[in-house]
Amino acid sequence: QVQLVESGGGLVQPGGSLRLSCTGSGFTYSFSTYAVTWYRQAPGKERELVAAITAAGGSTNYANSVKGRFTISRDNAKDTVYLEMNSLKVEDTAVYYCSAQWAVWTSRYWGQGTQVTVSS
Repeated sequence: QVQLVESGGGLVQPGGSLRLSCTGSGFTYSFSTYAVTWYRQAPGKERELVAAITAAGGSTNYANSVKGRFTISRDNAKDTVYLEMNSLKVEDTAVYYCSAQWAVWTSRYWGQGTQVTVSS
């Protein structure tokens, strides 16, 4: 059974930091061969891409709104992808989801999400 489990969300003050984790298990192929993307969805808004990383981790991509503040990385030995979030803003408040896909023509898998709330 494929599972993506996010963790690390919580309540933080503006300017603070959080590190989200996404751990994969049960995949047909090694989790290290899956590209992973973090998305977020705020109340009343559409889901948006936050950051993405290739299977080998050699290439990353970020939404303009988080560039310079968020860093995506992966530890394939732990089957885990991280999203380091610094200088958090109120507008970063959302449910954050990780998603994994082996190839563009294959299914995309989703985690259950983790809530991030930035508030004073």
